Amino acid sequence: MRVISLFPAALLCVVLGAGGILSASQVAQAQQATAPAPAESAHSPSSALSQSDIAKMLPATDMGAGAARANNPHLPPASDSPATPFDAASIPANPLAPSADAVGAKTCVACHAQENMQASHSLHVASFRAGAANSGPQAACESCHGPGSEHAKNPTAPGSIIAFTHDAKTSPQVQAGVCLSCHAGGARQHWIGSIHQNRGLSCTDCHNPMARLSPEGVLAKSSINEVCSTCHQDIRAKFNRRSHMPLPEGQMACTDCHNPHGSITKPLLKTDTVNETCYTCHAEKRGPFLFEHAPVRANCLNCHDVHGSNQQTLLVAPIPMLCQQCHTMTRHPNDLQSAAGLGTGPHPDERLIGRGCLSCHSNIHGSNNPSGPKFHK
Repeated sequence: MRVISLFPAALLCVVLGAGGILSASQVAQAQQATAPAPAESAHSPSSALSQSDIAKMLPATDMGAGAARANNPHLPPASDSPATPFDAASIPANPLAPSADAVGAKTCVACHAQENMQASHSLHVASFRAGAANSGPQAACESCHGPGSEHAKNPTAPGSIIAFTHDAKTSPQVQAGVCLSCHAGGARQHWIGSIHQNRGLSCTDCHNPMARLSPEGVLAKSSINEVCSTCHQDIRAKFNRRSHMPLPEGQMACTDCHNPHGSITKPLLKTDTVNETCYTCHAEKRGPFLFEHAPVRANCLNCHDVHGSNQQTLLVAPIPMLCQQCHTMTRHPNDLQSAAGLGTGPHPDERLIGRGCLSCHSNIHGSNNPSGPKFHK
């Protein structure tokens, strides 16, 4: 009887608790309905970065606002972003016409109608024109060619305008300086002192910003490889050999290994050493190995001609002649193998025909096998 009498009391407590829970949930829903919804930021990035954070991450440039912007109170202030917009590009000084003044792009187009037509669809001119509303007189043409008043008065006077050709009076240093005033830093930080700069090259030897001749990079030819082969004809011929890098097939370009704008190495490598450049693709040759092959670790060029070879796998000489440049025939048949013993030689030798050092020393780049000091395994 005592248990039965407690049952109605327990049931009453459960009903009262459920009612409290329901009333609490109704109050919470009412508070959520009356509370103001948080403002959703328009175009907020998924990483929750603010516009100021993104601006700080932009690469710095050397584009200055110029005197025209600083002296014109009607122009809006330049952005605080490290990357200055096109409408703040300054007019470069022409050392051969120091007293020239800016005359504006309309004056240039009055005579250079053909150049205007060719350059209208180029990236540089389109960008400068997009910012011409805030750039004052320093729009389009004069942002690269300098102030044009002296050139407008006497168009045939040499040096009255900054010209980007070899037969012009403007020196290659001045030509490159105009480009570097915007494109300084990054991949071009080692241009000063590079082999290309010391040979008197300017940016327009490889690039043509006045016409769209390439899909990207405003190159002077349709591809990077064609631009490089204009001067490096000997290297281009190597790619026609039977064993070569897949550059003619379009699977790589010269800039995959070299930085034409300058580097800390003489051959303009993108890394510190030849081996580091090779390891970017041939990572399995990097090691470290339990047993190292000294000439391989020193330089890949000891055995390979990286641009092309008539031997297998880009070797500089056929095997075993390549190996015999360092190794004698100790513990092998005591005969120095030569080209005469090849299948096409006057005295074919069965030890050379279809065979080579790599038949036994297969892991010639290095071995991790405990029984591999001779690179057998």
